[in-house]
Amino acid sequence: MFYSIRGKLILKDRSFAVIEAGGVGYACNLSAVTLSSLGAAGCEETLFTYLFVREGDISLYGFYTLDELNCFKMLISVSGVGPKAALAILSVTNSRDFILAVASGDTKAFTKVKGIGAKIAQRIVIELKDKVLKEKMSEVGMDDFAVPLAASESVSEAVSALVSLGYSQSEAVTVIAGLPPEFTAGEMIKHSLKKLAVR
Repeated sequence: MFYSIRGKLILKDRSFAVIEAGGVGYACNLSAVTLSSLGAAGCEETLFTYLFVREGDISLYGFYTLDELNCFKMLISVSGVGPKAALAILSVTNSRDFILAVASGDTKAFTKVKGIGAKIAQRIVIELKDKVLKEKMSEVGMDDFAVPLAASESVSEAVSALVSLGYSQSEAVTVIAGLPPEFTAGEMIKHSLKKLAVR
């Protein structure tokens, strides 16, 4: 129903902002990422919006980028993930890292969010992984990650080794994405550890 809203920012709170457009103040629930992207009160701002309607609740959610809005829509499509949980997840990760975490099966990226347990984190990965790999990687300029995520045996072995050394699945996939695909698992691990050591 509402695609976006543009107007004067009249209030910023811990989890929402009010934008005045056409003489009406619209309270938009926001992630911490979007909230930190907004200017000071009095600035003109544009937010992409999502109107959530259910019995006893009509709430407007605002997003600084279309990518974040799309991630929100994907999250609330997962059984057991409501809009508040989706905002909590998007408050601790940007849309690019969210997509990479889903695509690489990094459930730990979600369990660190308050209120997201292991079962919900697994459900997010299971229900969204195929969609992310097929549709979203190219949309956010992550084609380079599609090859390692499609996973040859060497890549899978190297990712598993890095994870066992304490790196997250997302970190492992990110660093391996930049390596030549003809490397053996051993070469991938060796070069990845060098790259990770200088971060």
